[in-house]
Amino acid sequence: MSRVEGLRANSSQFTLEGEPFRILGGSIHYFRVPRAYWEDRLLKMRACGLNTLTTYVPWNLHEPERGVFNFQDELDLKAYIGLAAKLGLWVVLRPGPYVCAEWDLGGLPSWLLRDKNMQLRTMYPGFVDAVNLYFDKLVSLVKPLMFEEGGPIIAVQVENEYGSYAKDEKYMPFIKTCLQSRGINELLLTSDNWEGLRCGGVEGVLKTINLQRLSFGAIQHLADMQPQKPLMVMEYWSGWFDVWGENHHVFQAEDMLAVVSEILERGVSINLYMFHGGTSFGFMNGAMDLGTYKPQVTSYDYDAPLSEAGDCTTKYQLLRNLFSQYHSEPLPEVPSLQERTVYQPVVIQQHLSLWDSLPLADKPYNSERPLNMENLPVNNNSGQSYGYTLYETSITHHGGTLNSKNNIRDRALVFVDRQPVGSLDYRTQELVLPDGKGERTLSLLVENCGRVNYGKALDEQRKGVVGDILLNHAPLRDFTIYSLDMKPSFIKRLSSGQWKSGYKPGCFPGFFQASLYVEDPPRDTFIRLPGWGKGVVFINGQNVGRHWSIGPQLFLYLPGPWLRSGENQIIVFEEHKSDEKIVFAENPDHGKTTDVNKLPFCTLL
Repeated sequence: MSRVEGLRANSSQFTLEGEPFRILGGSIHYFRVPRAYWEDRLLKMRACGLNTLTTYVPWNLHEPERGVFNFQDELDLKAYIGLAAKLGLWVVLRPGPYVCAEWDLGGLPSWLLRDKNMQLRTMYPGFVDAVNLYFDKLVSLVKPLMFEEGGPIIAVQVENEYGSYAKDEKYMPFIKTCLQSRGINELLLTSDNWEGLRCGGVEGVLKTINLQRLSFGAIQHLADMQPQKPLMVMEYWSGWFDVWGENHHVFQAEDMLAVVSEILERGVSINLYMFHGGTSFGFMNGAMDLGTYKPQVTSYDYDAPLSEAGDCTTKYQLLRNLFSQYHSEPLPEVPSLQERTVYQPVVIQQHLSLWDSLPLADKPYNSERPLNMENLPVNNNSGQSYGYTLYETSITHHGGTLNSKNNIRDRALVFVDRQPVGSLDYRTQELVLPDGKGERTLSLLVENCGRVNYGKALDEQRKGVVGDILLNHAPLRDFTIYSLDMKPSFIKRLSSGQWKSGYKPGCFPGFFQASLYVEDPPRDTFIRLPGWGKGVVFINGQNVGRHWSIGPQLFLYLPGPWLRSGENQIIVFEEHKSDEKIVFAENPDHGKTTDVNKLPFCTLL
């Protein structure tokens, strides 16, 4: 057979190059794994007996400002797919434009929300135009990697779980056309959970299902919908994600193995979501809101077969034994474990209050009314996407009650004359201000804790202050607004700030600096911050992620490639309380766990 005959779904079994083929897939997101480790993770995938890599493509990383594209370095999608091919893996590409993925706004760029009438994932002209420009760029990059061109991509997914959104019946045919009109001729797939299958399909595209348990006759349900077509579980959830303030989720290895075994025995293709979760570095985590807003943690360990740091778990060993039965040749050797180091604790050497850092921030913006972060005139008029925004105004009342009218997104620390007086969030919408005389400065430091990535509320994900804040029933006016997205350029500028030596408790919110000396060669480790409250950790200017003492995540994964031999700068932005040192660990302790197998099915969706 010629290379022209790619993956086909013309009967109850897939064929590839005219021969029967079963997809044994696993998801690893290149944007959640340091590039230096891509090869290690993909080799471990091959050694587990998988033949196909699946990955999402996050639009918000690749087009961080409107019309500004980034496919370099850690975001070099072409290199990632090329590496998969070199290592003998096929690829199923899931380019969105929406990807869910427990990723901020499901991967959609926040600058779309500058349009107050925006309707995401519909035929709204502003969305359609943006998708077309993005796909022009993306498809031109990936088209040479398609199977018919000699590349490893054997299938492409049309959008993602649209059946759970289903706001515009013309939208899915549009996305299908977006791909095909730009020269994508490989097999197209859709992916939906059991409920979404009713509304998520598009004509001429193979439906696949997402699940964790074989309840409700899910696979038979899919078979009945498309007789004489291959069956595939596009997302077999190998674990689950975590949200702040709840337990770490686990899915017991034996329970998982029983379901995977049955799927394989039925002749069904499978993709393990996730095979390796990795880390939602920086501010990129998403959030759930099925009635209550719940931001997700930085770790995307997912209780997957490969841990956050790339270790082979019990799940990995059991799956390798199982998948080996579906190969005639012995599986490749498993690559050796990446060594980790427990560095000596480091002591805080300097501190800088947030207020003293403001001259180093971008020029503030004056506005009569509060303005959400996305509509600030920053980042080449693409607005602010992530991080914190500081709103300051003058008040002359002696005191009184501040009422947020639920317009804080998502959490605000409140200060009067830069002294903390409390906080506001979804649960706490009123705050009594202390008495005082004369004109005083009211400050609201608002954190975007992560935009919702799943559900019907995507259009309502503007962050910062999104409407009026009342003081004694009167709306506040005349704000000075600072965009504090804490990009590497800002962290670098902090070095010229008026730092004070030593560790001083009570300097909050503020930046605390320490130095880690690393002997050759740098190795992975985990950062731990006992005695600290809530904030963000930066290593050599790079945002590792958020820390919060409420857990469940109390250990931040620090990849060795982010360190250098010799001196390394650690800066912790801390909101509430700190200790005089930062400590390290070889392994994370996930604390209390909840077994997802014991949760009602609907709570997972």
